[in-house]
Amino acid sequence: MTSRKLIGVLTPSSNTALEPLTSAMVAAVPGVSAHFSRFTVTEISMRDASLNQFDDSKILEAARLLADARVDTICWSGTSASWLGFEKDQALCARITEATGIPATTSVLALNELLAAQGARTLGLVSPYVEDVQRRIVANYAGIGIDCVAERHLDLTVNFSFSEVEPDTLRRMLREVAQQRPDAITIMCTNLSGAQLVDEMERELGIPIYDSVATVVWRALKTVGVASGAVKGWGRLFDANA
Repeated sequence: MTSRKLIGVLTPSSNTALEPLTSAMVAAVPGVSAHFSRFTVTEISMRDASLNQFDDSKILEAARLLADARVDTICWSGTSASWLGFEKDQALCARITEATGIPATTSVLALNELLAAQGARTLGLVSPYVEDVQRRIVANYAGIGIDCVAERHLDLTVNFSFSEVEPDTLRRMLREVAQQRPDAITIMCTNLSGAQLVDEMERELGIPIYDSVATVVWRALKTVGVASGAVKGWGRLFDANA
């Protein structure tokens, strides 16, 4: 039998961007495929109803469904820990592994790993979120010694609407934060169609860009022991860590 590597991905229910993007990234990697499980996420704000969407019990139920497919890793392709606190993802990964026996990671933990490896101390932040969510993200990165020297956000709360943001809007936001010459830029949201712009915009701006859909794919490949160099055209994070 052919040896396969199965990547399990936890997906917000109203997300329409990350599944096709994730599948496209791994399409050229021999023997690797992505498989998805959803739980309810429809709004991003600091309201209690929104925060309660990320209760671990709901996420664990979706993770157990992925475990039925005997995936080799389970990835939370979401950015909630960027405003709820990085410890939330650390605890979630531990609980997923405890419940399923499968190693787990997240978009935000992978991003933080990449920033640490780069030695980044300044960050450009691009997101679709509202002001109070964006402020929480900036504060959490300041807490780990990374200064968000430039940020742009779209003041959207409906998760589905993030997927309808035009590529030219994202290009503009990236160019604007790049003016402060941060060490790195992040596209913080897994329902933005930004990952396919990274290669182009890195070449234009000369700054590493870490899209949150791409970061978890990068970490998933590392977890299952597959060199990321087979992923071409999705940004230098794959080339640098092939």
